[in-house]
Amino acid sequence: MGLRGTKPRQNISTTWSSGLAYCVGLLATDGCLYNDGRHMSMTSKDLQLIELFKSTLGLHNKIGYKRNGAGTLCSNIQFGSVVFFLWLKAIGLTPRKSLTIAKLNVPRKYFFDFIRGCFDGDGSIYSYMDRRWANSHMFYISFASASKNFLDWLRSELSYLTGISGHIIPFNKSVYQLRFAKEESLVLIRKMYYNPRVPCLERKRDRTAKILETHKKISENNARARVH
Repeated sequence: MGLRGTKPRQNISTTWSSGLAYCVGLLATDGCLYNDGRHMSMTSKDLQLIELFKSTLGLHNKIGYKRNGAGTLCSNIQFGSVVFFLWLKAIGLTPRKSLTIAKLNVPRKYFFDFIRGCFDGDGSIYSYMDRRWANSHMFYISFASASKNFLDWLRSELSYLTGISGHIIPFNKSVYQLRFAKEESLVLIRKMYYNPRVPCLERKRDRTAKILETHKKISENNARARVH
């Protein structure tokens, strides 16, 4: 018998596309492959993200709920497909991947869809006014992982494709962060959201848009102040 909430067969496409690359990014960060060689799951605090994952992969399973390690109730979908499971293993995803994940075989054509999935899974963006300089607006994009090898690979690919490099720092005892400051974040945002219709977590996209709007206004005000 399969896991509860799964169906015996799923016809999931393994032909690379922007949608599949995005879902691989989600699975690489917030997904789970079970040891039975068949079943997978995706968990998120954002129901919209699980609904998007489900529709993009064409799953028919019901969305359930479970508590994460912090005790937060999260949306969850479990599904089964031997073919898709083996395909994920072939590109580098494995059970108990959090500490071992490293380079994945993702086509560079779809890398920014993949990185957007990573951002929606375990990424973050935040901003603040830097008090060291008047009207200085700072913001950062970061990706978190317990595997430094995975972040090293992300950094290398982004450097090759865009010239941005960022830096990796220990975030706590078990997690690292790949972090990009303002100018490099602007490059990354344009690449991730290259089309207004790309699949994404709406909450993070809207937060990113608000930060960019604030940055634009402050930059315009600073420019006018320099003129006068």
